[in-house]
Amino acid sequence: MLRFLTAGESHGPELVVVVEGLPAGITVDGDAIDRELSRRQQGYGRGARSTKIERDHAEVSSGVAGGKTTGAPVAMRIVNRDFANQPAQPTPLTAPRPGHADLAGRWKYGHTDFRVVRERASARETAARVAAGALARSLLAVFGVRLGSFVTSVGDVSLDVGLPSLDDAALGRLAAAADADPVRCPDPATSDAMRVAIDEAKVAGETLGGTFVVFALGAPIGLGSHGHWDRKLDGRLVQAVCSIHAVKGAEIGPAFDVARRHGTQVQDPIARADSGLVRTSNFAGGLEAGMTNGQPVVVRAAMKPLSSVRAELVSVDFVTGEVADPPYVRSDVCAVPAAAVIGEAMVAWVLADALVERFGADRLDAMLAARDAVAASESAALTERAPATDTPTVAAGRGAVEEEIDG
Repeated sequence: MLRFLTAGESHGPELVVVVEGLPAGITVDGDAIDRELSRRQQGYGRGARSTKIERDHAEVSSGVAGGKTTGAPVAMRIVNRDFANQPAQPTPLTAPRPGHADLAGRWKYGHTDFRVVRERASARETAARVAAGALARSLLAVFGVRLGSFVTSVGDVSLDVGLPSLDDAALGRLAAAADADPVRCPDPATSDAMRVAIDEAKVAGETLGGTFVVFALGAPIGLGSHGHWDRKLDGRLVQAVCSIHAVKGAEIGPAFDVARRHGTQVQDPIARADSGLVRTSNFAGGLEAGMTNGQPVVVRAAMKPLSSVRAELVSVDFVTGEVADPPYVRSDVCAVPAAAVIGEAMVAWVLADALVERFGADRLDAMLAARDAVAASESAALTERAPATDTPTVAAGRGAVEEEIDG
C-alpha cells in the first residue's frame, strides 16, 4: 500500500510531504517533479501568489540514493517564498468566511483565531500533493501508463468532447492542446470564451468554477477489486479527486449522461482483433465492477466557484457579535486549470497504489516480472480460442456464455 502525508501551512515556512511504500528502483527526476509543480501554478485566472511570488521547487531529502528510490520513505520539502512577506504578529481573524473551513474548524478545534484554521485548510497544500503525484507518475511510466487532463467548462461556457468515443489517440491530442492553452481547454474558440468569462468575473469581484477531465492511458487490466467496497477503484478515484479543494463532485466517464439513457445504449461491446480484445466505446470510463478493463480510465470532476470573492459577504464577528464582512484574502478568480493538474496527481496516486497492490511493492524489477507473468498467462488463454472472423453479436455472445455455464 502506498500512502503520503503532507504538513505545513499556507503562509508558513514550507510544505513537507512524506511518501511511503514506493518500490526500490524508481528513477527520481527532480526536474520532472518541478515541471509538475510549475504546471499547477499556471492557468488563466490565477492570483499573484501563484504567478509572481512562488517558484515551487521540491527538495528531496531522504529515500533516494543514486537517483533512485531505495524502498524507504521519500521526504520532500517545498519552501513558501511568501513566508518572508508575512507579519511577525498577524492580526487575529475573528469573522469566519462563508464557504471555507473557518467556522467548522473553530468548532472542531476550539481556535479563537480563524487564521489558524485557514492556514492548513488552504489549497496551497496541493503543491505537496502534486510532488507526491509526480513520484507516482514515475512508477506508472515504467508500466506504460500516461496521464493527461483538460478543462471542459468554466462558468457557463462549456465544451462537449464526446467522452465515450475518445480513444487513446484522441485523448492524447486533447491533452496536448490543453497543455498549450492558458485555460487548459483544447478548443481555441471555447478557450477564448472562457477567458472572457473569467475577465468579466474579475471585474465583478466574482469567481468561477467549472469542470475538468483527467484520464490515464495504458493502465493494466485488473487494477482494483470487486471483492470489497473499499477496494473498488472507481470509489477510490472519486474520493481522491473530491478531496481536492473546492471539488464538489466527480464521475467515472460520462456517468451522469449515461444515467439518462437506456442500458442498450451504453454498452461497450467486446470484440476480438489482431491485437487482442478491443472495445468500440468507453461509456464505462475504463472501469467495470471496480477494476480497470483496458480502456482509458476517465474521471470528470466539478469544481465550485472559489469562496474567496472581492464582493461583500455576510458573516458574524465572534468578538463583537455584530454582522461583519470577513477580510478578503487574495485568491484566484478561477482555479479550474490548476485543479485539473492536481487531479492528474491524485489519479496517478490512486493508480500507483493499485499497481503495487496488484504486482508487489518491494522492488521495481519484481513488479515488472509479475506484470509480465500475468500478461503471458492471459495471452496464452486468449490464443487457445479459435480466432473470430467477425465481431460477435450480443445474442451470439450471450448464447456462448450460457452454453459454457450449462456445460
